[in-house]
Amino acid sequence: MKRLTQGLGVVLVCLFAQLGSFLHAQELAAGPAIGPETNLPLPRFVSLRASEANVRRGPSLSHRIDWVFKRRDMPLQVIAEYGHWRRVIDRDGQGGWVHFRMLSGARTAIVMGAEQIPLRARPEDNAIETALLEPGVIGRLGECDPDWCRLSAGGYRGWVHRSALWGIGEAEIRD
Repeated sequence: MKRLTQGLGVVLVCLFAQLGSFLHAQELAAGPAIGPETNLPLPRFVSLRASEANVRRGPSLSHRIDWVFKRRDMPLQVIAEYGHWRRVIDRDGQGGWVHFRMLSGARTAIVMGAEQIPLRARPEDNAIETALLEPGVIGRLGECDPDWCRLSAGGYRGWVHRSALWGIGEAEIRD
């Protein structure tokens, strides 16, 4: 009887592994996930509408506030939805639940890295530098091709290498 139980356990483990593989393949074939509340893709980028927003441990006012985002226009990535709440992460992967009214669909991006990067007049490495952007600068995101994104920050407009920004999906193209 003991061998039969062990054999059944092995069979069940194999079946669950195959089911997991099947579900993963179905998820990949179906494309990106869709938010149950908004019918918008998950994950997706948004920005912080308010100058302050509580970040909660769960999707309700009764959940503890873990911290407060204090930077208007900060790009965030929505990774889940529940009612009027959106689970977001920042560029460091930290996050929690924020009420949807604290978020905007306006697209922004933040300059990453440890050094200044040039804002160029055209999407070319040898184009004129119109400004130097410090790490942490947030700008309005315009069109993006596979290598460059148009950014408006501090009264300047120009093009930045896509790899220097956080707030745009890897394969995302913006017109």
